[in-house]
Amino acid sequence: MYGLHRSHLVLTVLRYRAKLRALRDGTPPLSLQVDPATLPRVTIQLPLFNEATVVNRLLEQTARMVYPRSKLEIQVLDDSTDESRPMARSKVQALAASPPSLPEGTRADWQGDLDIVYLYRARRTGYKAGALNAGLKVAKGELVAIFDADFVPKETFLLDLVPHFVADARVGMVQARWGHMNRELSWLTRVQALMLDGHHLVENRARSAAGWLFNFSGTGGMWRRAAIDQSGGWQHDTLTEDLDLSYRAQMAGWKFVYREDVVTPAELPEDVSALRAQQFRWAKGTVQTARKLMKRVMTARELTLMQRIEAFFHMTPHFAYPLMVVLSVLLLPALVLMPATNPITMLLIDLPLCIGTTGSLLAFYAMAEAAQGRKRMDAVRTLPALLALGAGLAPHLSKAVFEGLRSMSGEFVRTPKHGLAHSRRYRARADLPMVEMALSLVSFGSIIASITTGHWFATPFAMLFMVGYGYVAVLVASEQLARRKAARLAPAPSAQGQERDAIPHSSSSTEELAA
Repeated sequence: MYGLHRSHLVLTVLRYRAKLRALRDGTPPLSLQVDPATLPRVTIQLPLFNEATVVNRLLEQTARMVYPRSKLEIQVLDDSTDESRPMARSKVQALAASPPSLPEGTRADWQGDLDIVYLYRARRTGYKAGALNAGLKVAKGELVAIFDADFVPKETFLLDLVPHFVADARVGMVQARWGHMNRELSWLTRVQALMLDGHHLVENRARSAAGWLFNFSGTGGMWRRAAIDQSGGWQHDTLTEDLDLSYRAQMAGWKFVYREDVVTPAELPEDVSALRAQQFRWAKGTVQTARKLMKRVMTARELTLMQRIEAFFHMTPHFAYPLMVVLSVLLLPALVLMPATNPITMLLIDLPLCIGTTGSLLAFYAMAEAAQGRKRMDAVRTLPALLALGAGLAPHLSKAVFEGLRSMSGEFVRTPKHGLAHSRRYRARADLPMVEMALSLVSFGSIIASITTGHWFATPFAMLFMVGYGYVAVLVASEQLARRKAARLAPAPSAQGQERDAIPHSSSSTEELAA
């Protein structure tokens, strides 16, 4: 059913092609000659936590943002416990003293001093949601743009998105598309890029054009501050505060806009351990949000039936992972105990089911590639690797699903970033993948059983399971052994550093902000 749902999204994009084209072409950016007095004040929030490899790049690029300096504020919201804290403070001071010049031809009254502030919290209460809330308490802007540390926003970002808020007072959020700076670095980054392109260029386009609910992606977008405040603010009882607030805001009547043509480049995780940590947080948080809001969404009279159906699929896609694990485990006894399908039944039943599920994925990702001017064949070539990676991640993400069902909130584990130099300064922690190793062996047995019993349609799927489980297991094991070796060789932390890392994360107040 989740596979067939992707076909529905593809058909929805095709149905609303004209509307999507009109949205893309019908919103010109702000003119550089606009009087600053007529523009809303904008605050850019940059939440940080131990981002030494990318913090300077982020601050330098954000300071180049084209917008009247008298109407722009940049907040650096730092929860760091390592050397990125003095790095960020020093960079903020340097940019405030000597801001980069705006492009030639910009009016003189758009130039001026840069209003950039450094805000540090002694306690990381609420993680990212807590940092954003703390910043909002002292923010000056009526519009708020948010960028994670691994993003590199373009200079024209504000000029592209602000017109939506000026033209329509009901617009509460505008989301831009994510780009991928390190897309071609490896097989792993190419697969991730395709996965995210599917979300941004099929799911978001379909939901936005059809008037269904879709979400702020946590970064690379802009909010109207009134929409945040009137919807209950950033809440940290789930690990996906962006999805949670998105649903609350839209049910409160705020309109969301998706701009596929405004692209903000970002860095993809470069190792499987980091990817697993990121996907675990997203999966657990999405399940928590479903626990929190599903009943409210399903019974909301202001939503149409299609909006509620689509919301169900939007908040429950990660349940496919435990189903996938169950399938791979049951495959071996099914192949051994059940007689082989005769060729006619195979053609009439097995083949259509195979095409309807796997074929829907191919159409989904081929559309994502074509939407950005890439070849559809790139999706065809990458799809087997994407399916294998999805299978390999399934055991770990199944754990995330069950944790999300069992408890709310939890630790917000940041995704390590390497920066342009691909530094290994930060590494994700993970347990050795014993479950994946065992499932790879079970799937190898399924391959043998499918061949010997004549279940030919099961053979390629059993191979995908075996390769996916095995590949993820080998990569995670090698990465964690390397991390542990590096930890043994690293110098012991200073007493001061140990004391700082031991600060309790139990309370928060406005007094924790220090400029």
